[in-house]
Amino acid sequence: MNYEISIIVPIYNEFRIIESFIKKLFDTFSNVKSKYIFIDDGSNDGSKEWLEKNLSSIFKNKNYVFISLDKNKGKGFAVKQGISKVEGFHTIFIDSDLEYDPKDALDLYNQVKRNEDIKVIYGSRYLSGKLQLRRHFFNDIAVRLNTWIFNLLFDQSITDLHTGTKIVENTLLKSLKLSLNRFGLEIDLSSQISKKNINIYESGISYIERTVEEGKKITFVDGLLSYYFLFRARFLQNDLQTQTSLLYSLIMMMYIGSYFGMGIGKTLIIIIFALIGLLNAMHRKLIPLSIIFISIFIGSLFSSGNGRIYPILIFYFFSLWISKKISKRFNSQDNYLLKFFI
Repeated sequence: MNYEISIIVPIYNEFRIIESFIKKLFDTFSNVKSKYIFIDDGSNDGSKEWLEKNLSSIFKNKNYVFISLDKNKGKGFAVKQGISKVEGFHTIFIDSDLEYDPKDALDLYNQVKRNEDIKVIYGSRYLSGKLQLRRHFFNDIAVRLNTWIFNLLFDQSITDLHTGTKIVENTLLKSLKLSLNRFGLEIDLSSQISKKNINIYESGISYIERTVEEGKKITFVDGLLSYYFLFRARFLQNDLQTQTSLLYSLIMMMYIGSYFGMGIGKTLIIIIFALIGLLNAMHRKLIPLSIIFISIFIGSLFSSGNGRIYPILIFYFFSLWISKKISKRFNSQDNYLLKFFI
């Protein structure tokens, strides 16, 4: 069968609502040639047994795949199993908890069909005038903070990093090397897409958040881990050219920072300069970075004492603009050595 899309649905302990969700999903996409991929992630509440018993009758023994994992390994691991089975041109990811409406996923897909430029689109819980219900204040704050940090690190401008409804073009999806097994999946997926210089589109969706008693599973630990995953994706998981630039910029900016302040103040300045160095190197290679360092040195020659910081800042911000222009000019080049230096 020639499918238009695949729909990946990870499931873990959703016995109370799984029937309602699957029937709603099936009815929503009844007019689309869809391959449904359900992955039970080691459920122990009867979800697995219900799926084994009922999926064949709902889908008439066709256009679905059921993957059953022996034990719970996390959303990321489950989704990776599903990706290996995708067909068609695009894949829809949607959580099985009914916090997200399948009708919104269909709306996203219709937008993809109308615009060939869209390779990735996320359903944002912060853009729509659609129905919203939020029950966990700190979860909401964490999502917004993580999204802001992600945008800063990966040069995107999205509003909802951790959305449970998204669509990715299959050619792109199959080129990704996902490695995280729990809720870090969203960061893993989004960071790899961004590193390929792919724009992430967004469209508003509805959201009815569950309570812990109703089955909400993300924890405080997952929130803390997300910051490590962001750091890991941006500063540790890179090609040799990017990793070299990060190290070069880190050392140079720490060296420059060592000329400012005294005592504990000097240590703080070095740390701040180190972070700035890492941020500078995210989208620049050796030559553009060297322009920044030379500009800072030139700025330091125009004054002395505490006043030295002002010309340094002027030259620094000017060099950021120049170096970014140079980097963008050669960004599309496929020469290995050129990518190493520019």
